[in-house]
Amino acid sequence: MKTKLRVLIVSFLLLFGIIIAGCGEQATPKQATNAAKQQEAPAEEKKLKAGFIYVGPVGDYGWSHAHDLGKRYVESLYPWLETIIVESVTEADSLRIMDRLVQQQKCDVIFTTSFGYMDNTVKAAEKYPDTKFMHCAGFKRGANLGTYFGDLYQMYYLNGMMAGILTKSNKLGYVAAYPIPELIRHIDAYALGAKAVNPEATVDVKWIYAWYGPDKAKEAAEALIAEGCDALAFTEDSPAVVEVGQAHCEKGKQIYTFSHYSPMQAYGKDSVVSGQRMDWGGLYAKILKDIHEGTWDPSQDVWWLAKEKAAILGGSPDEAVNTKFVEPLKQALIKTEQFGEISAYDLIMKRYEQMKQGVEVFDPFMGPVSDNKGEIKIKEGERASKDDLLSMMYFVDNVKGEIPNK
Repeated sequence: MKTKLRVLIVSFLLLFGIIIAGCGEQATPKQATNAAKQQEAPAEEKKLKAGFIYVGPVGDYGWSHAHDLGKRYVESLYPWLETIIVESVTEADSLRIMDRLVQQQKCDVIFTTSFGYMDNTVKAAEKYPDTKFMHCAGFKRGANLGTYFGDLYQMYYLNGMMAGILTKSNKLGYVAAYPIPELIRHIDAYALGAKAVNPEATVDVKWIYAWYGPDKAKEAAEALIAEGCDALAFTEDSPAVVEVGQAHCEKGKQIYTFSHYSPMQAYGKDSVVSGQRMDWGGLYAKILKDIHEGTWDPSQDVWWLAKEKAAILGGSPDEAVNTKFVEPLKQALIKTEQFGEISAYDLIMKRYEQMKQGVEVFDPFMGPVSDNKGEIKIKEGERASKDDLLSMMYFVDNVKGEIPNK
């Protein structure tokens, strides 16, 4: 009897232990809810740190200012993005700055925003294979080095059309920073635009060898005006040329100017006819999104024009052409094969709309195009390729002088 009772007690204790253990493994409703939330919660989004190296000060109101506006746009667009900038970096010092951005700032990607940074960017990309590099305006790429650019040659062509119509002397001027393909392309486009509406128009160029050099730019602008130029375009990252034009206008001499990269019409309300502006925001947004999502392809050059809404016509965010000069442009009539007789203003706007559709619809560098030594560079019926444009180192036939070796 005792043996049976002992067996029953042991069996009961074993059964009770199994029940208790099972209950211990059973999650409470609250625990189950928390577990479900943990499973549903997304993983923390990966952060990305981008460094930007500028050739001029952010306040230059030109090239570096425009890049910084693009940087600020993506900074506000992507919560996963952190940015850092280094401004006024000389080309010789750029490699040291890249070292610092990689080693100390721990940047995942570095944007080098000047053509002159190209060779040092190549060296840095080889030195830091785990860091991504994007070089603006260059042509050298690698496994972790890509290139990008927003080009303005189409806008320079339209500015040239306006200058060719408005000029009274048929002498146009251009204040230029450095003799590199980008600037040669812009000078030539400006000259071709003028020639399209005024075969008598010529372009004189003054080189200042500075991206940001207000004093040099003012001196060059004054020299061009003294030589008879009454319309000035430029590549220099300040409103200096515009201010010179406005000063002459206020003294009773009309000088037409075209702002560069940023909206400078406020600096020359009586002088600025139009200009070319660059929106880097969309371009930076695409590049950084591709890098963040792992779809970035450094072998593909990112090159945006009017079609991609990177290049924009105007010296003001509010108007493509200063209202002051719309009527004079409307009064000038141009004979064209495509549109018949049309006002210069309407022709400029039609060309702008065509550019927005793509280079296949209209491009300034459509042959025949000759250099100023008489050699055919683009044959009739042909259009300059992207490679042709990126390597352009000749003046078209209505630009005076020669390209300096340096």
